[in-house]
Amino acid sequence: MSDYSIRRVTGHEAAIVARHRLRMFQDMGQVPESLADDLQQASERALAPLLASGEYVGWFAVDGSGAVIAGAGAHIKAHLPRIALSGERVAQGMVPLVVNVFTEPDWRGRGVARALMRELMTWAIAEDHERVVLHASDDGRPLYVSLGFVATNEMLWSPGTTA
Repeated sequence: MSDYSIRRVTGHEAAIVARHRLRMFQDMGQVPESLADDLQQASERALAPLLASGEYVGWFAVDGSGAVIAGAGAHIKAHLPRIALSGERVAQGMVPLVVNVFTEPDWRGRGVARALMRELMTWAIAEDHERVVLHASDDGRPLYVSLGFVATNEMLWSPGTTA
């Protein structure tokens, strides 16, 4: 029996999700200290209406006292029609983008993120999503691969760069 449980994020918990988002990016070394508060506040402002509309869904792992120890979410985004993964039809509709996967340091290595991702994947099946996408950090990639996620052909370009 685990020493935590998983529950859905409520519409009033944008601040906790935003804190996880900040901490996740800090762990990847992508947040200058001078911008940490700005990212936290901007994330909270962006997440609140998405939680209210259902365009963001998430799950928290909580310990026996109810303290949030980890979280994972999906930003459900519209995509243009595309060929389904089966290659046999045209897929349309929303695609969940996994975001804000974060586990408090004391709880890492205990299967909490895996349990959260399995919950998210079960939800995606129940909601009849044809695919779920994510951007993996170096630390997170082995978990996602073990759950069946595969690398795709996505690339990134920034207008500030030249060829």
